[in-house]
Amino acid sequence: MIFLFTDFGREGPYLGQVEAVIARRAPAHRIIELCSDVSAFAAQWAAYLLPAYASIANTDDIVVAVIDPGVGSDRAGVVLEADGRWFVGPDNGLLALVARRATRAAAWRVPPPPPDIAATFHGRDVFAPMAAEIANHGGDALSRVGAIGIPATTLDRPDWPDDLGVIVYVDRFGNAMTGLRGTAIPGGSILTIGGHRAAQARTFNDVPVGDLFWYVNSNGLVEVAVNCGRASDLAGVKPGATVAVERP
Repeated sequence: MIFLFTDFGREGPYLGQVEAVIARRAPAHRIIELCSDVSAFAAQWAAYLLPAYASIANTDDIVVAVIDPGVGSDRAGVVLEADGRWFVGPDNGLLALVARRATRAAAWRVPPPPPDIAATFHGRDVFAPMAAEIANHGGDALSRVGAIGIPATTLDRPDWPDDLGVIVYVDRFGNAMTGLRGTAIPGGSILTIGGHRAAQARTFNDVPVGDLFWYVNSNGLVEVAVNCGRASDLAGVKPGATVAVERP
């Protein structure tokens, strides 16, 4: 499978154009829209979502990850092989946590795009074709396109913590995901976001309707929610908000 993880949204033509390029070049492979509404331009926040949500991919599956505010600049395009899964995207920190947490990782720098391609849509014109090449030819695709091997550690951002105490994404229900893994904080901790305090619960029905709480979501991230309500409607509960942890 080829998974798409982007901030393109579904409203315009961008996601469809990327899918069309991949489908034309690798028609035997299924394309899955993993997430298309990651917070725009926020590569660091997305870097903490990506390992959690890309865990659905199997060995040899490919994730095209594009949150790329530096598109058209001198930032490189890269390919990462992490524990048998392939990732294609910009070298802007987006793949940092995937590379850091992998047991086995290898990376390559994609050749600079030719001057005749659009400077503003590398998702369609660079990363989608690269993903199709990998789908069709596996690891041999790297030599076919002239990619250059680099240490996977160069994709890391050493100044980024292992877990990020920030709201990195809000879903359509108003639930606020953090960059914290559930294993990173003790059970029973109290979270404070925007002046609001949230105790832990196992699931929504374990608290009264309208109550704010936190839980470990289905992909292992700490998430803040309101039972039958929207946590994001509370003042200060929004992407980028700091999450303070009061340990028991």
